[in-house]
Amino acid sequence: MSAVALDDSELQARARRVLDVEAQAIRDLVPRIDADFARACRLCLECPGRVIVTGMGKSGHIGSKLAATLASTGTPSFFVHPGEASHGDLGMITAKDLVIAISNSGETAEVVTILPLLKRLDVPLITMTGVRGSTLGEGADVVLNVGVREEACPLNLAPTASTTATLAMGDALAVALLESRGFTREDFALSHPGGSLGRRLLLHVSDLMHTGAELPSVRDDAPLHEGLLEMTRKSLGMTGVVDASGRVAGVFTDGDLRRALDRNVDLQATRMNEVMTRNCRTAAPEELAAEALLRLEQNKITALLVVDDEQKLVGALHVHDLLRAGVV
Repeated sequence: MSAVALDDSELQARARRVLDVEAQAIRDLVPRIDADFARACRLCLECPGRVIVTGMGKSGHIGSKLAATLASTGTPSFFVHPGEASHGDLGMITAKDLVIAISNSGETAEVVTILPLLKRLDVPLITMTGVRGSTLGEGADVVLNVGVREEACPLNLAPTASTTATLAMGDALAVALLESRGFTREDFALSHPGGSLGRRLLLHVSDLMHTGAELPSVRDDAPLHEGLLEMTRKSLGMTGVVDASGRVAGVFTDGDLRRALDRNVDLQATRMNEVMTRNCRTAAPEELAAEALLRLEQNKITALLVVDDEQKLVGALHVHDLLRAGVV
């Protein structure tokens, strides 16, 4: 093996070619989303057990990722190594399951070896391959064609475009199943409880909002100086303003204070309803914290009042609460 010195422009050109080849491989999949694809989806949806994914080498890595994607989006699934399946792990597959076998050639020995055993179990078989007439293709109930014109590897040997196409087809299958099952954000969160993703999807406004003695609130007919004291005591940079029944009439913020001071208002004589912001942005307790964050960002504000169905003040949420919880 002899090294070839490539300058920066040549390195960039090689990389662009790889992306062009792999992009074309994915574009070629579009007309193959046909009746066979729909049948594969139906088999997965009707499967009373689990979707078992298998594949060798690079196809195995793609299969492992597909199984993980399926499992996290509502389709119970796991990966079985075909080599291990021949030495005992085939017992992990039951007659209620479905198998997705991945092999670009359709002739991978380790996968072909377990084909008769799958037939004996009468397990539905979906094959993702580049050769429909291969052993796996002929033995499958459904073939998803992931063949490519060429590999991105200049030797046309290393699995590159073919693995990209297989990955994309697997994602298409997983997302189609997700939508067909009516899989929701909350469902997704239940399988991703850890990390920022889980926090963004599991936490609700009611989990983070300030309530009780921490909730800044004054009556709309209270003097301005009371509103200033309340805002200072609660340290949220604002206070809710409510009417006699506890319904939100408005909000008073640092910005409202600056505007009031610019007008030289009398802190004792001026009432809160004269300086507050009416029609303020609010959130509901059951709302996802991530949705409340989006409202803060869209309106370029730092806090929201939280109201119930009757528009009564029940809490306050500050962007710092979202930061501390890891939602941001």
